[in-house]
Amino acid sequence: MFPTTRLRRLRKNSKIREIVKETKLNKEDLIYPIFFKEDLKEDREEIMSMPDEYRYSLDAGVEFAKKLESKGLKSIIVFGIPSSSLKDEIASPSRLKDGIVQKAIKKLKEETNLVVISDVCLCQYTSHGHCGIINENTEYDDNIEVLNDESLDYLAQMALSHAEAGVDIVAPSDMMDGRVGVIRDVLDDNNFKDVSIMSYSVKYASAFYEPFRDAACSSPGDGNRKSYQMDPANTKEALRECEADIIEGADFLMVKPALAFLDIIKLVDYNFNLPLVAYNVSGEYSMIMAAIASGYLTEDAIFESLLSIKRAGADLIITNFASKIIDKI
Repeated sequence: MFPTTRLRRLRKNSKIREIVKETKLNKEDLIYPIFFKEDLKEDREEIMSMPDEYRYSLDAGVEFAKKLESKGLKSIIVFGIPSSSLKDEIASPSRLKDGIVQKAIKKLKEETNLVVISDVCLCQYTSHGHCGIINENTEYDDNIEVLNDESLDYLAQMALSHAEAGVDIVAPSDMMDGRVGVIRDVLDDNNFKDVSIMSYSVKYASAFYEPFRDAACSSPGDGNRKSYQMDPANTKEALRECEADIIEGADFLMVKPALAFLDIIKLVDYNFNLPLVAYNVSGEYSMIMAAIASGYLTEDAIFESLLSIKRAGADLIITNFASKIIDKI
């Protein structure tokens, strides 16, 4: 009781505050998402909806990754944007041995010591922009019908092509039921038993993805993704998704988005023992960057937001902020 108890004793200067800090942000906690674009004529192309972020050519993107590695970055997640002329109904460019992601993985593994993670989803590679194969003749719940089982083999073959290129971890983000198990089986059957699966286990149908869809050129042409991504109103469903992925062989769990779903991060962390990843998504990034540019916030908001994600229970954070702060932590 006051005056014997004075909690401010532990806050009186920066040295004491640092040694009693309960949650710390470390370089190894951060995973930077990088976009490689096929047939890019210049080294990089500005992403208009994501301030100070770019789509990169193969060589320029790897050089940027090297720069981040020299500052202490340990992990990177790769997204690919194929030539628009190659996109088709079954995402054929996603499985090419010389596809943009496959080439980026190989070059990153040859020229860096980064942990290389690859996003596994069909949306950037389909002509319709959905994360699975669609039934063009059927409307489903006021949406395009995305065929679950018919999509699984395409996703597994995409993951296999990434493994063949040398990836360390594949990260399926499509939200098709059963995809973790199918991918695990295909990887194991082809002697890639040591390639890990970082499942986007809890991926909500969120408005905070819009800048990413611009960045990856992956907006659906018709309908929306609410029939396969989760309803933001649901909590118990998150536990069921995680349970299913663990049974199927996931090595990591993920919650996406992060800031609007800190309660879900906490819930997943409390209930499961796998490494937990949170995706600090594009809309969260752009929102804070816009507020900083307008003078409404200072750059301290970046650290505060990332600390909140770790404090909620995330072990790793996928974030575009990694490039801004990696040399400040």
